[in-house]
Amino acid sequence: MSTEEHYRIRQVNIYYYLEDDSMSVMEPVVENSGIPQGKLIKRQRLTKNDQGDHYHWKDLNRGINLTIYGRTFRVVDCDRFTQVFLESQGIELNPPEKMALDPYTELRKQPLRKYVTPSDFDQLKQFLTFDKQVLRFYAIWDDTDSMFGECRTYIIHYYLMDDTVEIREVHERNNGRDPFPLLMNRQRMPKVLVKNAKNFPQCVLEISDQEVLEWYTAKDFIVGKLTILGRTFFIYDCDPFTRQYYKEKFGISDLPRIDVSKEPPPVKQELPPYNGFGLIEDSVQNCFVLIPKAPKKDVIKMLVNDNKVLRYLAALESPIPEDKDRRFVFSYFLASDMISIFEPPVRNSGIIGGKYLGRTKVAKPSSTAEDPIYYGPTDFFIGAVIEVFGHRFIILDTDDYVLKYMENNAAQYSPEALLSIRNRIQKQEAPAPELENKQTREDPPGVQELEALIDTIQKQLKDHPCKDNIHEAFQIYDQEASGFVDKERFFKICDSLNLPIDDSLIKELIRLCSHGEDKINYYDFVRAFSN
Repeated sequence: MSTEEHYRIRQVNIYYYLEDDSMSVMEPVVENSGIPQGKLIKRQRLTKNDQGDHYHWKDLNRGINLTIYGRTFRVVDCDRFTQVFLESQGIELNPPEKMALDPYTELRKQPLRKYVTPSDFDQLKQFLTFDKQVLRFYAIWDDTDSMFGECRTYIIHYYLMDDTVEIREVHERNNGRDPFPLLMNRQRMPKVLVKNAKNFPQCVLEISDQEVLEWYTAKDFIVGKLTILGRTFFIYDCDPFTRQYYKEKFGISDLPRIDVSKEPPPVKQELPPYNGFGLIEDSVQNCFVLIPKAPKKDVIKMLVNDNKVLRYLAALESPIPEDKDRRFVFSYFLASDMISIFEPPVRNSGIIGGKYLGRTKVAKPSSTAEDPIYYGPTDFFIGAVIEVFGHRFIILDTDDYVLKYMENNAAQYSPEALLSIRNRIQKQEAPAPELENKQTREDPPGVQELEALIDTIQKQLKDHPCKDNIHEAFQIYDQEASGFVDKERFFKICDSLNLPIDDSLIKELIRLCSHGEDKINYYDFVRAFSN
């Protein structure tokens, strides 16, 4: 039983046979009614009450109810023969009634087919003429007035073959939106709806010509504002084919092209201040990429300047009295432009010597994280002030290799640096140690004794020159270029070398070159064997 079927009205024909006063009830067959139809009551004499009285033709009339076997039938009319017969017998007939219709049957009846006169417009001709011809418009939807709204770009396609419209969204890289290709599928767009179609469920059912008074056509898509399905688009440009079509079809030759690009102001990326750990280039990589990569190195420079080190003697510029006598050895590595600082230990000074700064690049105070400027070899000369992480050092002296390097690269140095070297050479009357510490300067008799012993050894070496490169042997174990080696390693190196002098002179030279209990200044030791 259908949900729309609440009750049924069934139409029947009642037959009365005059020959034997019998009656029968027949129901006409209705197609697709779903009810068994035909003979409801077969021919027989029917009782009309509990006393056993039977129906007679005198009991029949129009507009009365007949109860047969518990079912009530309403007699609404009769045929012509029955009417003439009853009137001839003197029975006054009631006026005929209108036959009641079954509501469920009427609901199921199909509407009558309506024939519409075809229009003069030939859709087949339109399809064949404008097949694969599409008008393309570039539009934006500005939703910046709403919360979290933005200005989004779309492409509107108008298909000339069937007057349908399609809206595609232009996706940009990393815009955070799912890449849905279409905002609106290809369909005909209503422009004006009939008044009674305002409540029409447009999102569920397709809109037909009965609900639309006017559809969008190609003439409606001109540069400017256009409202489609409640969303206002602004058409700012179209492709060359569309411009040519409008010129030939509508005579519009000057479709404007509006610039809607709004480039946001460039955001300057501010790098955090340098924290002092590692190199600036290495630390800055964390601000650019998620997985930082090590900065590239100049391999050719590293190969050319391998094992080339410039050494300087410097003093600490400090208001503390205890720091005025401290001396430091700066080592500048030409291969990597790195600097290491070593403080020679001084006995009974109260300051622990050793490595003061590991090998690293040192930026100048005026440099920034965006544009770091590091100290170069031209910044180191006698009298120069070097600031290392807030500590100021004054260069006091250099070794001979630095002097040769500056002579070979004089064009790179400033006149002030070259003048300091000239003054240093003029003041140098006799060969002195490359890097002196505090103890040797405060002990002139020891210095004189050391110089005398060096002269004695060099005189003996005139007849028996030393073939081994003693300086390189010690430099291998002195990675920090401090000029000092512990005694145990020093003796092992001496055993491996073939020194053509007396053992007594070597022992005396080791005694004079000793600094503290565990360190030996191999610079003074090697100077005795250099020609």
